[in-house]
Amino acid sequence: MPTRNRSPLLLAVLVAALAVIAQALLVPLFAAPAANLGPRDLPVAVAGPAPAVADLAGRLAAARPGAFSLTTLPDAEAADRALRDREVYGAFVIGTDGLALHTASAASPTVAALLTEAVGQVGEGRPVTVVEVVPTTTDDPRGAGFAAGFLPLAMTSLLAGALLVLLVAGGLARLVGLVATGLLAGLVGVTVLHGWLGVIAGNWLAEGAAIGLFAVAASAIVTGLGALLGRPGIGLGALLVFLLGNPLSAVGAAPELLPQPWGALGQWLPVGAGGTLLRSVAFFDGTGAGRPIAVLAGYAVVGLALVLVASRMHRDASTTNGR
Repeated sequence: MPTRNRSPLLLAVLVAALAVIAQALLVPLFAAPAANLGPRDLPVAVAGPAPAVADLAGRLAAARPGAFSLTTLPDAEAADRALRDREVYGAFVIGTDGLALHTASAASPTVAALLTEAVGQVGEGRPVTVVEVVPTTTDDPRGAGFAAGFLPLAMTSLLAGALLVLLVAGGLARLVGLVATGLLAGLVGVTVLHGWLGVIAGNWLAEGAAIGLFAVAASAIVTGLGALLGRPGIGLGALLVFLLGNPLSAVGAAPELLPQPWGALGQWLPVGAGGTLLRSVAFFDGTGAGRPIAVLAGYAVVGLALVLVASRMHRDASTTNGR
């Protein structure tokens, strides 16, 4: 009798201990990347006459050692083209009127702000003109709405994947549910983010397709792992999609601002790839969309395949038990 009374108490203490251990791991996982944001080999251009470019590049390297990966370009036109092609985040342009900073806030408002601070350090006290080449939308000038609006897409995709495991039986029904998740998420997502809130400003069809592909990828990997491994699989899927994927995604900053290799790793996880893809189609006419499409398609294919494998295994097990 005493043993029976102690067991629930012991279990309660173990649950509390596990929760605190998880807390100790998750707090730095979420807080450390945000606390250590800073440029690390950030792709930036310096454009203008060769002697002046070399001098400015040297001053930038001295002012921010290791912060920038500098590309030299001949003029402002080439710098703006590099910004639109997502080759650089900003460009220090030396012209007849002095130094100007050309930015692409749509790629990362955080980076644009950092570059504005940096140009003040090398401007030698002279006024510096800031030229916005690829801006955010007028309804979301600081880009905060884009980052905040993408988080619910990840949460609802994770939820859809888990519910398809817990509430829906059968591989075919789960596949239909995943396809429906992608279609509906794309339709509703672009309607809200573009039509209602105005935080994205590209082609509606391309934006809806990007959101839908992300939703399928995120929900499919959760459903596939859950179908194969049960509840632990759902937990593993949540780890990939949210617990690791969200803090390493750099949706609100840029991968080059996170400590490495975490910034690069985040782009191989669904949320990081999804955020990059939506930025590409919303502001850059799809430039730079190739890799995130491939990453998301890979998660979607693997997740769908796992659903089919799990369905086949369960069917074979039922046949064997029925004999």
